[in-house]
Amino acid sequence: MENLKFIAFAGSIRKESYNRKLLKAAQELAPKNVEIEILDIADLPHFDEDLEKDFPEVAQNLKKRIEQTDGILISTPEYNRSIPGVFKNAIDWSSRPFGKNSWAGKPVYVMGASIGGLSTAIAQSHLKHTLLYLDAHVLGQPELYMGNCTDKFDENGKLIHEGTRDLLEKALQDFVAHAQKFRN
Repeated sequence: MENLKFIAFAGSIRKESYNRKLLKAAQELAPKNVEIEILDIADLPHFDEDLEKDFPEVAQNLKKRIEQTDGILISTPEYNRSIPGVFKNAIDWSSRPFGKNSWAGKPVYVMGASIGGLSTAIAQSHLKHTLLYLDAHVLGQPELYMGNCTDKFDENGKLIHEGTRDLLEKALQDFVAHAQKFRN
């Protein structure tokens, strides 16, 4: 089985983000041939087309990392029934300048965690819509919406909810198979 290198984004930059914790659980539960690196998007400037002339180095690095990866995991919270602005900003930078969209052809898996009971279904739907427009290869099933997540992690941030662990492990196996179809 081939080794795969994935990158991952938490849609939230909050220090104790449940979505970052979910990605850390993905690192723990990933198949042995998969390495997952969680990237930080906090340092990106606000997207501004005027800055494209002198494309910021941090945005260039983000684009490069997306282009070089075998697959992308995204765990997003839901803010006001959509994705957080900070994550939309990262998508805007990495899909620019026009004609140089780094998401095109990339396998992507979207999931999310929320303290609310409705979880992140609407945010994930918005995000998938955007990613499909950008020509990413979004894995549709299995869906992972982790609501009421405060009691699903222990005091150290480890995912302890067995049902979610099982679903995440299956989702990762399915995503590996999906990503292998598009490997360069």
